[in-house]
Amino acid sequence: MLGIESKVGMSEEIIKLRQKVRAFVDEKVIPVEAIIEEFDEEGFRVLSEVQRQAKEEGLWALGLPKEIGGGGLQFMDYVYINEIIGRASYAAMFALGTHTAQDSMMLHLFGTQEQKEKWLFSTVRGEMTPSVGLTEPNVAGSDPTLIQSTAYLDGDEWVINAHKWFTSGANFADYTTMFCVTEPEETNRHKRASMIIVPTNTPGYEVVRNVPTMGHTGGGHCEIRLTNVRVPKENLLGSRGEGFLIAQKRLGPGRIYHCMRWLGQSQRALDLMCERALNRYAHGSLLSEKQLIQKFIADSVTDIQSARLMTLEAAKKIDRGEDARIDIAMIKVYGAKVLHDVIDRAIQVHGALGVTSDTPLEKMYRAARFARIYDGPDEVHTTSIARRILNKYKQGESWDPVNF
Repeated sequence: MLGIESKVGMSEEIIKLRQKVRAFVDEKVIPVEAIIEEFDEEGFRVLSEVQRQAKEEGLWALGLPKEIGGGGLQFMDYVYINEIIGRASYAAMFALGTHTAQDSMMLHLFGTQEQKEKWLFSTVRGEMTPSVGLTEPNVAGSDPTLIQSTAYLDGDEWVINAHKWFTSGANFADYTTMFCVTEPEETNRHKRASMIIVPTNTPGYEVVRNVPTMGHTGGGHCEIRLTNVRVPKENLLGSRGEGFLIAQKRLGPGRIYHCMRWLGQSQRALDLMCERALNRYAHGSLLSEKQLIQKFIADSVTDIQSARLMTLEAAKKIDRGEDARIDIAMIKVYGAKVLHDVIDRAIQVHGALGVTSDTPLEKMYRAARFARIYDGPDEVHTTSIARRILNKYKQGESWDPVNF
């Protein structure tokens, strides 16, 4: 069963590709996802084999441009595929080469030819693993203008001092793109920071620990410290003071990818809920025959499809080059709520089984709590929505959901 499928806007080619990706995720990735997500020696061995199969089947890095080694799908087409990839969460991202998409596009858009030769092409091929150092433990992650990490030029080298955490995958990454203040005298707080590429084997680069978290995976939410780390001045990504711009270019489309993956997770939870309801007998009938359970299912389908249509609308605006900031903020908040609620209902239908590791639901539930925080907490996005809407009314206009 392929679940909720809307063919509106999809070509026959994308429909077939979507089905192929669905089969690959369900048959090749989900059976080994728990092993992959340990990211230990056995996990990397299994991951390497699944990645080889994905490349053979033409499913590798589908959303990246062909000129850098990707599959060349247009943004909207990749959004449709990402919904399916989300069924297996992190494992499928690594298995299909989509885990590097944001960092690869960042290098593609802002990197020099030398930087692309050194890092980008190997990253797209899966031979190198990136990470990005944005969040810091001592300042609010929702306000990147407060960062305390610094970098200054000493001759032909950048000297970096930084304390970051939630630098995902830094424990096995080949390089980290560091967000640092390089223009401390700049009065425009959005032009004080720059992005600098730092190989993780550079002296002074230290992975302090893998921060224990809810839904923790072996991929790691690392705390790192850089002490007088020196890298060539050529490692500056983009121009000085462009760090905030580059970070936003990286995070914007990424939020859509997150929302589509959440739909995949929600759909998987719905599948498990329906299968359980059709097979569990209690108090004189199957669970599927009880109205409360039917409401769980109906509410979940309604929520998923509502979030899906909102997400697609935001993606279409991005594809057309329109301002999609309100749409992205709305779906980031609403999509996270749907993700939580559908998984929660699925656990309830499973009863005690739902809170054990015998199903993927308890892990999905813990991971879903992160959705309201990463790439901007709910509160920041909610405030952004209200502020932009109110600004329209202050100007004597109103909110038009079609033309806003």
